[in-house]
Formats: sequence, structure tokens, C-alpha cells
Amino acid sequence: MDSRDDVQVVITGSSSFTLANSVEEPLTGRKFEYKLFPLSYTELAKHFGFLEESKKLELRLIYGSYPEVVTNEDGVKETLKMLADSHLYRDLMQYEGIRKPTVLEKLLRAVALQVGSEVSYSELAGLIGVSRTLVESYLKILEQAFIIFPLTSYSNNLRNEIKKGVKYYFWDNGIRNAVLNDFTPVPQRNDIGALWENYAISERMKRKAYSRADGLPYFWRTTDQMEVDYLEVCGSKIKAFEFKWNPKKKSRVTKAFTNRYPDAEIETVTPENFGEWVG
Repeated sequence: MDSRDDVQVVITGSSSFTLANSVEEPLTGRKFEYKLFPLSYTELAKHFGFLEESKKLELRLIYGSYPEVVTNEDGVKETLKMLADSHLYRDLMQYEGIRKPTVLEKLLRAVALQVGSEVSYSELAGLIGVSRTLVESYLKILEQAFIIFPLTSYSNNLRNEIKKGVKYYFWDNGIRNAVLNDFTPVPQRNDIGALWENYAISERMKRKAYSRADGLPYFWRTTDQMEVDYLEVCGSKIKAFEFKWNPKKKSRVTKAFTNRYPDAEIETVTPENFGEWVG
């Protein structure tokens, strides 16, 4: 068979513990790349049933949905600590780009504490005591290892819009909480808003990856702190989403956004409509 007809299937992702840049690409032939994430809400709902999976939502916010966690609910804390230790603090440390393991640990913890907030590379560098270049390099490695992913700011070059902002989210809530060693139940959490936002956005990103859906993901913010949690932009069409853990809490997208983008579709995502949103 001619080499141009060769087909290579490449599997990367957090479930396969494969760095995205560690797979050699062929010079010829076609390549199909599949990303394996922690189990998605849709997959779990199909297996356990929508009603049963909805009941487990609080557990997913705390312990995530790695296969080892889902199938071993009696030992979830130990399982997550083992995953974090083996994947983050052993396998990943062997990667040739990691020269300062303690810096990576501090950086990951700092990112975990800033989920849902805009990240400053310079502030992270000052906090940890290293160069901005090293911070950016290690964050890229964490992306390639499918631990975190970035969400950049959207701007149409209008006044006061943040044009180069970035947030980082974890592909799995359980890994995020394991990094912080915080498995406090949902009712006692003071970071439930960040947990819900991380979970919702990561599940939406899984859905987009598996379905190859159109629409580029962003967040939106102005210099005077007006913000929209999450956008999907496809051409001139914009969909804006806010995340509220408490369905009874009033929510509306800031007028600063609706005045600029009056044709944007707007929706609030809560536990009540989440299944439909990611289904």
C-alpha cells in the first residue's frame, strides 16, 4: 500500500496519560487524533441513567469522574491522591521539560486556587519566585498533559474590553481538589461557584471535542470588572452563558455586554438545565 494511504490513529488525553506533543507525527498519510478525557456527564448519564447521575452531581463536583473514581466510590479520596501522586508528581516530573518539580507543584496549586479568575503570568511568577517565561512553559506542559486547559478573553476591539486575558480550568474537578487536598462536601464549600463553573465548562469542552461542534470558547471581561463567564462564538453569532449553582439566585448578564452585543443569545446554566446543556 502506498504510504500516502496509511492511516495513523493517535490517542491522547488525561485518561491515557499521554502528553499531546509526545506522539511522533508521520510525514505522510492521514492522522486521526482522539482525545480521551475523564468520563463525561453524558457518558455517565447513559450508563447510570439521567436521574441517578443527576443525584451524583455533588459527588462529581468534589471527586470528578476519572474511571477509577467512578468505579470505586468507597475509596475515592485514596484513589484521587494516588492518581495525583502518580500522574502529577511522578510521571509528569519525568518529562524532560520539568527542571524544578517544586515549582510545578506550587504553580499547580496557585492555578487551582484561581479557577474561574483571570490569571496573570507575572503575578504567578512573583508569587512562586521564578521567571514569567518558566511559568508559561510549565503551564504549557500541564496543558499538554491534559491536566488544565486555557480559556482566553473575547474582544471585538471595543472600548474597555480585555483583549489578552486568560483563565485556566481543570479537566477534572477531582484532580483540582486533590491538588489542594480539599474534599469538603458541597454544602460546606466556600468555593462552590468556582467548582460549578469549572465542572460545567470542562463538560461543555468535552462535548465540543467529541462532537466536533462549531463555536470557539471564550470568556468576556472589561477593565472595570464587568464579566461574562463563558462565550461560544461562531462567525458573527455569539452565545453567552452564566453559571449559577443555586437555581433560585437571580442571574443576568451584565448590561455592559448586552449593550455591546445586543444580538447575542444568553442563558444561565444551573443544575436544573445542565443535563440538557451538555447532552
